Amino acid sequence: MEILKIVAPFPLENGQNLSELEIAYCVYGELNQKKDNVIWISHGLTGNADAADWWSGLVGERKLFDPAKYFIVCSNMLGSCYGTTGPASINPSTKEAYGAEFPLVTIRDMVNANIQLKEYLDIGRIHCGIGASMGGQLITEWAINQPSVFEHICVIAANAQHSPWGIAFNEAQRMAIETGLKSGIPESEAVNLGLETARAIAMLSYRHYSTYKASQMEEQNDKIDNFKASSYQRYQGQKLRKRFDVYSYLRLSKAMDSHNVGRNRGGVEKALANIQARALVIGIQSDILFPVEEQQRLAKGIPDAELEIINSQYGHDGFLVENDRITKLLAAFLAKRKGTKYKSYKLNYNNLALLTPGRVSLPGTESF
Repeated sequence: MEILKIVAPFPLENGQNLSELEIAYCVYGELNQKKDNVIWISHGLTGNADAADWWSGLVGERKLFDPAKYFIVCSNMLGSCYGTTGPASINPSTKEAYGAEFPLVTIRDMVNANIQLKEYLDIGRIHCGIGASMGGQLITEWAINQPSVFEHICVIAANAQHSPWGIAFNEAQRMAIETGLKSGIPESEAVNLGLETARAIAMLSYRHYSTYKASQMEEQNDKIDNFKASSYQRYQGQKLRKRFDVYSYLRLSKAMDSHNVGRNRGGVEKALANIQARALVIGIQSDILFPVEEQQRLAKGIPDAELEIINSQYGHDGFLVENDRITKLLAAFLAKRKGTKYKSYKLNYNNLALLTPGRVSLPGTESF
C-alpha cells in the first residue's frame, strides 16, 4: 500500500475543509504506453485498498483483472481507517486523532479525493471503473462528475440515491453505537460494544433469509438456547470490532446516506443522462439492501447501459461471492465494441427463479 499526501486544504461539500489529505492506495500491474489499460476499483463500506485481497475472485494472476494486462488502482475511501484521512487520523491543528470531531463527508467528497489520486498517477482516461455497494455509488457519482473519464463502468448492487430503507438500516446501527456511549461504561469499551451490535444489525441486510437457513440451521431441532445464528451474529460483530474504527463506521454510513446523484443537478434522471461511459449494471435478486428495482433505475437512466440480474442466495454479499458469474458478465461486456448490442437479461418479477436452500458456507468471505 502507498500513501499520497496532499499538503493543501481539501474542501468538503458541507463547506468545511480538511487542512491536508492523505490517500491510501494500491496499484497492480503497469500503465502501458497508450495509458488505456486502467481499471479503477472502488470498495464497499468497511473495505480497504487491497482489492487483490478482498476481491481475489476478480483481481489477480489469470483472473479477469490480471496485472499482466491491466494497471489496476484501488484507493481507500475518505473517512475510512485504512490509511486515508479519517477519524483515526491525526488532526494537524490539535495533534490528536479527529475521533468524533471528524467532519461529515459525502460520496462526492470521496470522488474528489479519487480525482486527486488519478491526477497524481498521471492517468487520463479509465478503461473501466467498477464498484459494488458503496463503491458502486462512488463510481456512478464519478461518471457523472467527469463524464469523459470512463470508457466503461460496472456498477454492482448499488443505486443512484440511497433509499429510506437503507438510511433506516444505517440509523439503527448508529443508534446502537450511541446507546453504548450512553451506557455509563468507559467510552473505549462502549463504542466497541456498540460497533459489534451495529455490525450484527448490518449482517441482516447483507445476507438473506435463505442464506441463514442454509448456513445457520440447527441440525438438532430440540434446542431451546445457544443457537448457531445467535453465535454467528456475535462473531460477526466481534470480528469487525477488532479491525475497524467506530467513528469511521459512523462517518462512512452517513456518507452512504448522503448519496444522491441528482442533488443540485435537477434530479436523478437528469444526472444519470450525463453519463457517457458504456455501463453494465448488475443486480442481485436476493439483495434486500439494494433491491433490483434500484439497478433497474440506474440502467434505465444511463444512456448506454445494460442490466443483468444474478440469481443468488447470498443476498447483498453476493457481489463478493458470485465471482464466476460477475466475471462472465463483465468479460462479455468489455469484449464488445461501443454500439454493439447483445441480448441482455431483462428482469421480470413474475419469472424470477426461486432460491434453492442448501447447505452453504462463506469461507474467507468478508462482508463489506
